[in-house]
Amino acid sequence: MLTKEEIQHIAGLARISLHEKEIEKYQKDLSGILDYFTELQKLDTESVEAIGHITGMRNVFRQDKSSDFGSIGKEEILKNAPETKGGYVKVKSVL
Repeated sequence: MLTKEEIQHIAGLARISLHEKEIEKYQKDLSGILDYFTELQKLDTESVEAIGHITGMRNVFRQDKSSDFGSIGKEEILKNAPETKGGYVKVKSVL
């Protein structure tokens, strides 16, 4: 069972204030949760295969390669920009 001091420390880390009744309630509730984890650690999981994702979906990556649009492609892209300067898209300064 967690002590009152441990509950107050956890509440301090969470930046919440607790009344005396709440401390007693959380003492019981949090201790129950930690006891459940102790029970879970007793289970034999040697034959259980680890999974990375519950649905079994995998991420599909595309090849990372550049495409040269040439001068015609660059001009077409720059036509869509609201403002250009020296062949580049002009944007407002960030800092």
